[in-house]
This record gives sequence, C-alpha cells and structure tokens, in this order.
Amino acid sequence: MGKLWSACFYLIICLPLLSACDDSSEPKPDVLETISKSEYAVASAHPLATQAGIKILQEGGNAFDAAVAVTATLAVVEPYASGIGGGGFWLLHFADEDYDIMVDGREVAPFAATRDMYIDAQGNPTKNSVTGPLAAGIPGTPAAITHIAENYGRLPLSQSLAPAIELARDGFLLTEFYAKRAKVVVERLQQFPETMKIFMPNGEVPQAGFKLVQSDLAQVLEQIAADGFDGFYRGDVAQKLVSSVQQAGGIWQLEDLDDYQVIERKPIKGNYKNLEIVSATLPSSGGIVMMQVLNMLSQFDLPAMNEAQRKHVIVEAMRRAYYDRARYLGDKDFVNVQVDELLSMSHAEKHWADFSAQHATRSEDYLENVLDDKPKVNEQAQNTTHFSILDQDGNQVAATLSINYYFGSGFVAKGTGVLLNNEMDDFSIQPGHANLWGLVGSEANAIEPGKRMLSSMSPTFLSDGQRIAILGTPGGSRIISMVLLSALAFSEGASAEQMVNLPRYHHQFLPDEIQYESGALQADTIATLQSMGHVLNDLERSYGNMHVIVWDLKTKQVTAASDLRAIGTAQVETSQ
Repeated sequence: MGKLWSACFYLIICLPLLSACDDSSEPKPDVLETISKSEYAVASAHPLATQAGIKILQEGGNAFDAAVAVTATLAVVEPYASGIGGGGFWLLHFADEDYDIMVDGREVAPFAATRDMYIDAQGNPTKNSVTGPLAAGIPGTPAAITHIAENYGRLPLSQSLAPAIELARDGFLLTEFYAKRAKVVVERLQQFPETMKIFMPNGEVPQAGFKLVQSDLAQVLEQIAADGFDGFYRGDVAQKLVSSVQQAGGIWQLEDLDDYQVIERKPIKGNYKNLEIVSATLPSSGGIVMMQVLNMLSQFDLPAMNEAQRKHVIVEAMRRAYYDRARYLGDKDFVNVQVDELLSMSHAEKHWADFSAQHATRSEDYLENVLDDKPKVNEQAQNTTHFSILDQDGNQVAATLSINYYFGSGFVAKGTGVLLNNEMDDFSIQPGHANLWGLVGSEANAIEPGKRMLSSMSPTFLSDGQRIAILGTPGGSRIISMVLLSALAFSEGASAEQMVNLPRYHHQFLPDEIQYESGALQADTIATLQSMGHVLNDLERSYGNMHVIVWDLKTKQVTAASDLRAIGTAQVETSQ
C-alpha cells in the first residue's frame, strides 16, 4: 500500500469530549437516562415527539409503529425542520431475522421538471430552487410512514398517527427555539398568504408560549390515518395540493403524486477495525462517503496520534471522499454509480497516494469535473431532524428526515396545512454551482423527471461486538462528518452522551477549509494545522442535533442521549 499508508505515529492524546454551547436560551431538560435493565428507548429532536414514540411502545407497538408516531409528530411540532411535505430515510433493523433495510422516502423531481429549469436566459442560477412551490419535490414522508406501518408495524396506522393528529388539532406551545428559526426566514414566509395565516397569524413570528394550531394539517393526517397512501397521494388532498401548487407557479401534476413509490434498499455495510457499520445508501451519499473515509483511516492508529496530526489525517480523508461525492454520486436508478469500486480498499489506496503527513492537499488540484472554486455555505441553512428508537424486542430505527431549509420552500398548499420542501436545490442545478450547503455536484446529480436528489442524511447503526449504537443528526453537508466523528469515538469506547456532545469539525472538499465549532480545536492545534497549509473557519456557533441510543449487549444496559445544542430529549423505559 506504499510508505505513505503508515505515515508517522505520534504520542497518545485523547479526543476531547467537550460539550459545545447550547444555541437555545430555554432551560435544558435532562437528556440522558440510564437504567440497569431496559427494553426500549426513544431519542428525538422534540420532547413531544419522544413522548409520542414512548406512548406507542407502551400501547404495544414496536419500533416501527413508534417511528411512524415520531415522524408524524415531528412534522407537526418542528415545521422548521421536517414535515409530511418532505422526505427522508428510515433505517430499520429486524431483531428476529437479524437484517437491515433502508426505506427510501426521498422526494422526487416532478415529471415536468427539466435539466435547466433553474437557469435564466443569461445562464445563471435563479432562486426558484429555494423559494416557492417550484422548489418542491414530490414528498415521500406520507408514503414512507404508510409503508412502514402496513408492512412492519403491529398497530393500526390510525393509532400511531393519533398523537400527531391531536397536537395539530388542539395545538401546542411554541418554544424560543422555534421562534429563532422562524425569524431567520420571516421574509420568505411573508411571501405566501396561506403560510402567513398558519405560522404568522398576527403578521409576525409568534413568541414562545403561543399555541400553534394546524387544523388543516390535522385533517390531512386524519385522511392518511383512514386511507393510507390514497389519503395523501390521491383524492381530495392530492387535488388541493396540485391545484394550489399550479396556481402559485409550480409544476406538480396529479400523476406525480399518484406515481410516487417508496423504495426499499439494501444499506451500505462495512467494517472499520472493531466496528461494523450499517448506514444509508444512495440516493443518500452518507454511507458511501463515511465508509470511504473509514477505509482511508483504517491504516492509521488514530489514538496514538497527537491532536493536530489526527485531525489532519481525518480532514484529508474527508476531502477525498467529498470529492468523490461531488464527482460521482447521484440517484443510482438513473446513473451508473460504481459503488463497489468506490468502497474498495484499492480505491482508498489510490486516493491516498498523494497524501502528505506534513502538508495539506489543495482541493483546487482535484477540480477536474468539479468547476466552482469558491462555493459558499449558507450558514442559516440549518434544519432537518433525526430520531433513534430501540424497542422491547431489539428492533431498531434510525431515521433522518427533512424539508431542506428552515420551513422548506415557505409555501403551504391551500386547505392542507402542508408545508412544502425545497429539496430541488439538492440537485446539481448547474454543474459546479454550490447549493445552500456549499456542495457542488456533477451531471450524476443533474435534474431529471422522477429522479431523487442526492442527500447527506446518514441514519446509522454501529456495533463493536459489545455494544450497539443507533444514531444520526441533521446538519446538511456536515451530517456525514458528524456521524463519522461519533463513530470513531464509539470505536474508542465513547458513551451516548459523549457522542452527541463531541466537538465538531468538518471538511467537504469545497470550500477548501476546515469548518469547526468554537472551542472544538485547541489553539496549538489551530496553529499547527495552519502551518500545514489548512484554512480554518471558526463558525462561531454550534451545529448539529444528534440523537443516540447505545445498548450494551452484555449488561443489557441501555443509555440514550440527545444533543445539548438543542431541545430534544432521550427517554429510556423498562417494559412492564
């Protein structure tokens, strides 16, 4: 594998497990629970969603019923992050058969979509991929929860949706966390009367303590509860969605909704030293990129390195894997992606051939077929959600869901209460043009009718032979690096609490910089990395919202933790 694989080993220094600052002014609930013998746990981004999942498990449901309940409840209580007008990936583990599947509920491009639909006459990208109904892909979340309930749940769909329906119909109290996010996109919300009516009833963002009632959304959820797939994708709800979208300049047709299909996919599986990893596959880039990084890191003794060298090696592996993401990855139902080759050790060796232990690689040296040299990350583009579930029988769910931007496209279809996504921006709307997350792409992720846009959502299962971890996080392009860093920490014995509160840093090939949370890198480490040629960007804030469940197979102890950076809660219960 060449001399550079072995590089130089350094003195042992532990990866710091410091908690980043909470960006919310609200009192933080106890987010970690541990019991000596537990049968089930839920960790999610909102206390009401965690409660809904626990309630369904207590009513006799399994992890898959609870996943339906948590998905729908999050759609009601955090419209800034997810919703039934969006999509996601549900990673399922079936304990009895010991196998895993990924339920792909990703949005798809409408049939009337065209390759250059967001390019103006001068050849420049427009903002139509971000705001309004033209930015919305066909939602997958309603189809996914129906599919999961009908194929893997124990309870009627109506029972699992009951908590969400009640919260939409009767309302819930908003938090300061909600208000902060709504204020970021207030100008977008003000563009659409139906959105204003629901989320800004007095013409401004409601303060914490306001009761948000979503009557139309409750009725749509009731239709799904009664009629499953047909309750959203056909009939009255579908008619309202399409009519409203078309009147506002969108291109949805009834055929788009009627033809939507959930796809079950085989997850990405791999090994890193003592770890077995199961993660999301295409159209998620998460599992592939993470395993590529781990393949490159497998030849190093990371714990034996000092902090600066460890981070240099990890960043260089991130750089190369994200390059492959930009150049090769897309919906494999539409493009030929050589997944086995990308995940091979021979590919890792080729990537590592120009690695230097003393100097940073320049991303501009890799710009073949990736054209934009200075993409910018929209630092306000923070959303998406994640939850983790373990039930009494050992079934597991890790699910990451999104509408892409705070409050998605900002557009609510009249009479439905359904806030639409702006996931069309996740396509490469122009080769080399950066999306909201600063990610660039190639023709592999170009827009095509019926195609699924590339994602970074990375719901993941880990096992070190002694413990199992169920995890994931929001964070756009940084999702993969967050899950990666937690996987490395887990391999070195980190707890659930340590994993969610790990200091975070990130490199995504372009822009060519190490982004990091304030306090995540020590001063001497920063100086050393800069001397090696790295550009560092202190984001001056925290990011991510990870939720982790860890199950010790020997002691039967279950721990669950939610990220201190946000308002989520983790709950562990003993079966009666």
